[in-house]
Amino acid sequence: MTGFLKGCATAMITPFRAGGADLESFGEMMEYQIAGGADALVVLGTTGEPATMSEEEKHELAAYAIARAKGRVKILIGTGSNCTEHAVAASVAAEKLGADGVLAVTPYYNKCTQNGLFEYYRAICEAVHIPVVAYNVPGRTGVNLLPETAERLAQIENLAGVKEASGNMEQALDLMRRVRGKCDVYSGEDALNFPILCAGGSAVISVVSNLAPAGVKGLCTAVERGDLKDAAARADALFPLAKACFAEVNPIPVKEGMNLLGFRAGTPRPPLTPLEPAHRELLARAMRGYGLEVRA
Repeated sequence: MTGFLKGCATAMITPFRAGGADLESFGEMMEYQIAGGADALVVLGTTGEPATMSEEEKHELAAYAIARAKGRVKILIGTGSNCTEHAVAASVAAEKLGADGVLAVTPYYNKCTQNGLFEYYRAICEAVHIPVVAYNVPGRTGVNLLPETAERLAQIENLAGVKEASGNMEQALDLMRRVRGKCDVYSGEDALNFPILCAGGSAVISVVSNLAPAGVKGLCTAVERGDLKDAAARADALFPLAKACFAEVNPIPVKEGMNLLGFRAGTPRPPLTPLEPAHRELLARAMRGYGLEVRA
């Protein structure tokens, strides 16, 4: 299927408090995204640290996000797992909660075959009626969803798209060539948002838009209206901020960035650690350089 996502989707961080997610703070972040023009929010994606959360915590956060959104933006729930049965169950649960779609990362650590990836996504798609987005991020999972496998997956009715975060532009171009008109491609790599959009990507699923939703949305809009000069200028302005947001492993920097904006984002859960002081200063400079008000 095509047309599920357009524009800017933000891969949301999860603020924690003692005993679980800080729902009040998360709600404030949702409102910031909506005010900034985000078209969709991804909850419990990699940036949301679901690997460190209990099933109860994840259910509570997903339910809260869907209820808070009230249809103002699309809500995608991250449901991927290294266990197909678990991913299917999580996707079914997300549909029951009222999610607009699910984002399922490729199975991690198992290093399954391409046939294994196909069967994994087919099982998820067959279990739900809502759109399913496949998430390819081999740097984290150890497995690469190849363009030819995505081409097979694109035949499945509710496979809405592929979030492509391999960092390989040649692969991204091959992917778009193979699935064009069958399902969509979303940029999952902030540094490549501009070229992927120009090559036919329909949306971005962005980390940087946690900090600058209006800026990332503006880039998407400029490409959509065909003003590539404006889009290039916007991409140039965002680039130092994107680079700073990946000075350490995601979501360490962006979480601290949200603290710097004045939100109650807290720190990542172990084994992730707080942002190192030198990188914090780098991030603060990049935020100020982009025009964001650093309050903390």
